[in-house]
Parts: sequence; C-alpha cells; structure tokens
Amino acid sequence: MEAPGPGDRPHLEEASPATAPADPSGGRLVARPHPPAAPPGGPGLHELPIEEGRTVLLYVPPGYRPDRAAPLVVLLHGAGGDARGGIDPLLSLADDAGVLLLAPASRAATWDVIVGTFGPDVSAIDRALAYVFDRYRVDPARLGIGGFSDGASYALSVGLTNGDLFTHVVAFSPGFAAPGRTVGRPGIYISHGVADRVLPIDRTSRRLHPRLDDAGYDVVYEEFPDGHVVPPEHARRALSWLLG
Repeated sequence: MEAPGPGDRPHLEEASPATAPADPSGGRLVARPHPPAAPPGGPGLHELPIEEGRTVLLYVPPGYRPDRAAPLVVLLHGAGGDARGGIDPLLSLADDAGVLLLAPASRAATWDVIVGTFGPDVSAIDRALAYVFDRYRVDPARLGIGGFSDGASYALSVGLTNGDLFTHVVAFSPGFAAPGRTVGRPGIYISHGVADRVLPIDRTSRRLHPRLDDAGYDVVYEEFPDGHVVPPEHARRALSWLLG
C-alpha cells in the first residue's frame, strides 16, 4: 500500500531541460527484440540473474515455442511490494494467453522516478529485457509494460518514454505519469476504483486520462466500484486488449 503522496502528481509531466531526470539515458531503454542466440529456459517461474540483491522473475508459459514469437509484458509492483506481487495480477492468465511475464523488483521501497529521477530501476529493467530477448523470441507488436499503484505510475512513465519499444501500457490505479521525454504513441489501458482511498480517483486517473487523450494517445479508461485493488475481470480485460 502507498501513502497518498504520489497522488499529488496526477498529471502528465514532460521533462524540460530544467527538470529532466539526472540519469543520462532519461529513462530510455536500449534492449530490443531480436532473434535469440542463447537457449531458452523451460516453462514455469524463473528467477533471473540480473543483479545481486534484486529479484527479477520471468514466467514462461508451457505452450512457448522457440520458433514462434510470443507476447511479453513487463509487470511492476506497488510501493512496498516485490516481484511476485508484480507478476500476480496476470499470472493465472498467462498459460491460456501464451504470454511471457517479466517482473523486476524495485531497488528501494518504490521505483526510482516516484521519489526523484530515473536511475537504477530503469537500468535493471533494460538488463532484464536484454536477458529475455537473448533467449526468447518476443513479438515486437505485442510488447507491454504494466503495473499497479506506484508500479502503474512507473509503467506509464517508462512506457511513454519508450513508446518505440512498448506497444501497450497497462496502468491499474496509477497516480501520475512522469516520462523523461515522450517517444512514440503506445496504446494505454487505465482502470481505477472509485472507492480508492490510497490514490483517490478524482486526484489521479480522472485527471490523468483526459491529459493523455489530449496528448494524442489512444486510451481505454475504465472505472470500477472497489478500492485500491486489481479486480480479476479488469486484469483479463487488460490482457485481452493488449493481445488484440
């Protein structure tokens, strides 16, 4: 659970030269899908050797075939969460969908840009993606990033900064979006509970989605009657939307 603080930034922030993140990459990712050269791992949940002290999980569905490109979704946990918490909303859906799920943990209690600037977390995501692309055939037309709460804010921030890599961004109950520099136009799915007391909807998604609309993004926006949760039905809808 998060403190309400991030909800005080419910708007789409664009970095200017005076406010750009300190990270030289500005949140940009280098890794790109390519024909894999290393052998893939088998089906199931794997912990990847990306960084000492940081858990990064990859789920490979049993139907994955090395000769067929699979969709991939990067999933980001909320504040105080972990990699397993990040992957859980879509884990039960992955087998039927045939989707690879990649879930890193943040280095601190939440993601770097939430408390300041892009830095070690976006770098770890880049290394994790490179590891996966080296071993698994990923469909570049179905490559998403998503998350819940602070993870949703971070998914929007990283996804809008890397819209030439990510085709879809899924934000379950986000607080804000703070891209370093917007690149590309990924599709965006946002869902938020009207009874959310952690990140109240009137200060967050109800302000955020019109700004994204005005900026030219194709936004699917849904509200539900619950609080700060990811309803299973909305997880299914989001994945179905991503897979097209």
